Amino acid sequence: METYDHKSELTNVLVIGCGGAGLRAAIEIKSQGLDVKILGKRPKTDPHTVLAAGGVNAAFGNLDKADSWEQHFIDTYLEGYGIGDAVQIEMMAKEAPTLVEEIDNWGANFAKLDNGKLDQRFFGAHKFRRTCYSGDYTGYSILKTLLKKADELNIPIFDSQYVSELLVKDGTCFGAMSFDTISSKRSIYFADAVILCTGGHTRLWKKSSSRKNENTGDGYHLALKAGCALIDMEMVQFHPSGMVLPEEIAGTLVTEAVRGEGGMLFNNRGERFMVNYDKERMELSTRDKVAIANYTEISEGRGTKNGAVYLDISHKDREFIMKKIPSIYRQFIETQMLDISKKPMEVAPTAHYSMGGIHVNALEHCTTVNGLFAAGEVAGGLHGANRLGGNSLAEILIFGKRAGIASVNYSRKINYQLRCYETVQRAHANINKFLKKGKELAIPLQNDLREIMWKYCGVVKNKDLLLIGLQKIRNIKSKLKNLDVRIDETSCKDLVFALDLESSLISSESTVLSAIEREESRGAHQRSDFPKINREKNFNVFTKLNKNNDQLEIKKKPIKKIRQELNDLVSNAKQDNIIKNKLLE
Repeated sequence: METYDHKSELTNVLVIGCGGAGLRAAIEIKSQGLDVKILGKRPKTDPHTVLAAGGVNAAFGNLDKADSWEQHFIDTYLEGYGIGDAVQIEMMAKEAPTLVEEIDNWGANFAKLDNGKLDQRFFGAHKFRRTCYSGDYTGYSILKTLLKKADELNIPIFDSQYVSELLVKDGTCFGAMSFDTISSKRSIYFADAVILCTGGHTRLWKKSSSRKNENTGDGYHLALKAGCALIDMEMVQFHPSGMVLPEEIAGTLVTEAVRGEGGMLFNNRGERFMVNYDKERMELSTRDKVAIANYTEISEGRGTKNGAVYLDISHKDREFIMKKIPSIYRQFIETQMLDISKKPMEVAPTAHYSMGGIHVNALEHCTTVNGLFAAGEVAGGLHGANRLGGNSLAEILIFGKRAGIASVNYSRKINYQLRCYETVQRAHANINKFLKKGKELAIPLQNDLREIMWKYCGVVKNKDLLLIGLQKIRNIKSKLKNLDVRIDETSCKDLVFALDLESSLISSESTVLSAIEREESRGAHQRSDFPKINREKNFNVFTKLNKNNDQLEIKKKPIKKIRQELNDLVSNAKQDNIIKNKLLE
């Protein structure tokens, strides 16, 4: 049912994605007097933000007086294995207390100490207690607060809109095309500026903490087509603890807060095995190290019969568990009839977070395309090779706001809003090409892709596996032209699935190509054929789409030199660790 019909909408700034980053950006834009609209493809009350359970980081020092923004910077930069954007990390560390306090004042209602200050818990690899929280539902608490604020500001949110194309002419973005996921009616949103807040791509692995129809890499695909570069797409975090049963929800997150509140890991021999991987930090080690430890115990035969390890918090009393991690308690009761105050959980690694993403300018989160910005998980650079738990919720608040401010400044400086008939027609044509009968269905191909990514680009990989996976991805890609896509007035799911698959394939290909390029093991990126980190060569991997041949191109670039003041912080911290380790020995 080919069509070129659409309705037109106007706004100063268009935000794509109605999760935490998108909402915080829109709130800033509207607060500064500009018109803003938000588009989302999931219900606004249920974006991926609600799954960020454990907490949000800010160096208040409410419990550990020695904590500071400098220490938050050191922890994030070093545990990102030196390839994160130091400027982004510095801004996050400095600005987190203000933004966390702000969202609490708006109504997030974080846990408080007796003196009225925010309570803070330990999270893996943080030197001090700096993670503020609302039980184990912090992301939901933040989202609910942002939605309330957006409603007070009368910010329109259209949460059944699938954005299929960014409108770009001569290196300038001037809006987007979307269609209603129920009626299939198309809209063109003309805007001075566009902010992508579309999340990551971890649903592309068989075992994933993401749910259906989210995190399929559509933001990366939109950015590549617009002319942006992606950075470090090989850096995908596998959270140490995902559920393994029941099968239909395998991968569902078991928050790090369980370990933060005293949960311990055991193998099938009853051994508390983290002593063999990080005897100092044990279960509070970095996510990459705990994930590798769990993976190793399972792959070497010391796991459970269900392919897991045990996570046990039953040594804590039930009231403590119900206060600190109530959602996890209910999660296991409802899905397994397991009382975690009496018995251990079974957990295994699960694809959890995309640390790579769209390459952005640190200060404004603008891309190389004029008028196009990105914030949240879709943007790369902050986390380097390993994300510390609690930093993602800080990220959405800080850089959502910064992208909002930058888009306002951009909007106010331009002389006129661009239009281009040919660009709009191409956006229609890119939808129309799918609307036909065919021999292939998108859902089975998407499931095949998830199996491929788990098997050939999983927790531990090597060149042979990656090359096989790459060929299999390209085989599926060749079937796109034969998809069967049928829409009517009541449903256009076929079209949604087809576009999800197209984005998933290009995001997967980018990830595998980047993983092949990085011949070392660093943080979340583990290669069995290159088992050691190469500290002599610190670089980022960039991906761009060559529009002449529609092929992805990969390029390595040395990391930016960090400012002397920050370099001194890192050097002194490294020296302290060397001395400390010698004393331990």
